[in-house]
Amino acid sequence: MQFKNFPMVSRIIFGRGSFNQLAEILEPKRLNTRAPFIFFVDDVFKGNAWLTSRIPLAYDDKVIYISTKEEPKTSQIDTLVEQIILNYKERPSGIIGIGGGSIMDIAKAVAIMLTNDGESKDYQGWDLVKHPAIYHVGIPTISGTGAEVSRTTILTGPERKLGINSDYTPFDQVILDPELTKEVPKDQWFYTGMDCFVHCIESLNGTYLNAFSKSYGEKAYELCKEIFLEDHLTEIEAQDKLMMASWHGGMSIAYSQVGVAHAMSYGLGYLLGIKHGIGNCIVFDHLEDYYPDGVKLFKQMKAKHNINLPKGICANLTEDQFDIMINVALSLEPLWENALGKHWKKQITPEVLKALYKKM
Repeated sequence: MQFKNFPMVSRIIFGRGSFNQLAEILEPKRLNTRAPFIFFVDDVFKGNAWLTSRIPLAYDDKVIYISTKEEPKTSQIDTLVEQIILNYKERPSGIIGIGGGSIMDIAKAVAIMLTNDGESKDYQGWDLVKHPAIYHVGIPTISGTGAEVSRTTILTGPERKLGINSDYTPFDQVILDPELTKEVPKDQWFYTGMDCFVHCIESLNGTYLNAFSKSYGEKAYELCKEIFLEDHLTEIEAQDKLMMASWHGGMSIAYSQVGVAHAMSYGLGYLLGIKHGIGNCIVFDHLEDYYPDGVKLFKQMKAKHNINLPKGICANLTEDQFDIMINVALSLEPLWENALGKHWKKQITPEVLKALYKKM
């Protein structure tokens, strides 16, 4: 049997206020004064001096604010790479992503595409990247996606929504500063936290499960229950614990896979532009047949935090539109195999998926 030899984030710093150490972390990595660090920052922080004033700019370093109203697209990655190549004579010293899962994915994808020819859509899939990415750093400002630790970067391309899954995708450095998550809106906090919860459920109930994945998944699962169902945590404790739940949830799928909710959520994201966290919630709410215990807990969490999910999002879709979503979902074969085993096609048909989508 051939075991996968996955890379992990090689350096990580955790702690409230650790963002202040960014300058000393980056300086040894500067190639020369003409090779800038490029900072991709979620545009919700535009004008937020508390965060932006602490970004350590020098020489030709640049901050690029990125809107996250839509999920990252392959065309967006290609445009950013082209801008960097045209504006700088030398390859950047590094790419730093400061924001949520979308910004993490953009930073990882741009770092890869600066050293690999062609368009980013050519690398959607598993182990298609040929050359190491440039130095890249992830600094999450919201917890749950696991994008800070994963070996994938989820992109919506012209034909599908699929990650660049490769050994060169993980960050070289991650800074986990829970203080950066203090201003996350309540609904966003819930949706992204549930992305972590769903990671755990799909990993722990999958056919790919092993002791490695289980140890991380169980820890993240316990943390999610504590954060979203119990009342004894202070706000600071909850921030710290959710950041670690996100890390452990991401690690739980590093050596296994996600499942039904993620596969179907990709369909919603591709066709309707539904963002990943809320998409997972919309789908997971209807998956009692696949994850009965997990869905029961999810509904308790949803009720406790007064979350009302959008309804009827598929009510007016045409047959062709349903087919597009179904084809995107069915193309993610490793997710279905993890969820249901090698003979998953006997259980999951276009008709089964259409009936599920029609409930949403």
